[in-house]
Amino acid sequence: MKQIRSVFLLCFTVMIFLAACSRGAGDQGGKNDGKLHGKITISGAFALYPMAVRWAEEFQKIHPHVKINISAGGAGKGMADALSGMVDLGMFSKAVSPEEQAKGAWWIAVAKDAVLPTINAKNPDLALIRTHGMTRQELVDIFITGKYKLWGTPLKNGSKEEICVFTRSDACGAADMWAKFLNGKKQEDLLGIGVNGDPGLADALRKSPGGIGFNNLNFVYDVATGKKYAGLEVIPLDMNENGKVDPEENFYDNLRGVTQAIQDGRYPSPPARELYFVSKGKPANPVVLEFLRWVLNEGQKYVQEAGYVVLPDDHMASERAKLN
Repeated sequence: MKQIRSVFLLCFTVMIFLAACSRGAGDQGGKNDGKLHGKITISGAFALYPMAVRWAEEFQKIHPHVKINISAGGAGKGMADALSGMVDLGMFSKAVSPEEQAKGAWWIAVAKDAVLPTINAKNPDLALIRTHGMTRQELVDIFITGKYKLWGTPLKNGSKEEICVFTRSDACGAADMWAKFLNGKKQEDLLGIGVNGDPGLADALRKSPGGIGFNNLNFVYDVATGKKYAGLEVIPLDMNENGKVDPEENFYDNLRGVTQAIQDGRYPSPPARELYFVSKGKPANPVVLEFLRWVLNEGQKYVQEAGYVVLPDDHMASERAKLN
C-alpha cells in the first residue's frame, strides 16, 4: 500500500525531477568528451508513466550527464505539451488522431498495456462477479445507457447494492480505450462521476463498495508482488457471452496472467492498446533520439518486469526504422 501511495504522490507532482536540470525543454544536447550530455523533458499519460520512469532511471545510469524530467497528467496533456514544444516527448496512450497528425504529431510505439474494469474489493456481489463475469453489453448498460442501477440486475440473484459509476474527468487514453471497447463510443459518452487521473479513480473506488470504474494495468496490480493493490478487484470479461467465466477467460489473479492474456489476444484490444512517445515532428535533439533508440533496443528488457507487454518483433522493427 505504501508503494502505490508513493506512486500516486509522484504522479500528482507538477514536475518529477529524476535529476537536477539546468536548461529548458527543446535545448540541443550531444556528445562532449565522448559522453552524452543534455536534457529530456517528458509529460503525459499515466499509463506510460511508471515505464517511462524506469527507462529514465536505467538510461541515466549509462549516461549520468543526461537529465530527464518526467511528469504525469494524462494523455491529452502529453499531446498538448509535445505539440506546443513545452516538452521533448509526450506520453500518449491512444491512437494519434488525424487532427493531431495535421498539427505535426510524430509518434513511435514503445510498449503495450490495457485498461481493466475495476471495482471495490468489498463489493457485496464479488463472488457472483468472479463466476459470472460481465459481457460487453452488460458493461455498456452500466457505463453508456445507464440501464442497470443495481448490481443484482445484471448478475441475477445479486444484491440491491446501488451501482456507483466513476469515469475520468481528464482527457485520457484510458477513458478513450474503455469507451471504444463499449461498442465504439467516445470518452464523452461515458456516464459517471468524473475523477482526475488513475490514482484519483482508484482511490474513489476504494471508498465506494458499489463503485465501478476502469484503470490502467499498473494502477491495479503491484509490479513488485504481481498482486492486485489492496481495495481493488477486476471484473472478468465474459467475451463469449455464455454467462460464466470460462478457464480461458480467468486470468486476473495476478499481473503475469493478465499480461500474458494481452500478449496472446485473450484480453481484447481495445481496451488493450499500444503506448507511444509523441513529439512535434521527428525529434532533432540528438540526446532525445539516443534515448528513443535505447528504449526500442536495450530498454525493452525492462518492459515485462515493469508490468507491460513487449510489441511483436516485426512491429518493433518498423518503429525502430522511424528513427533512422
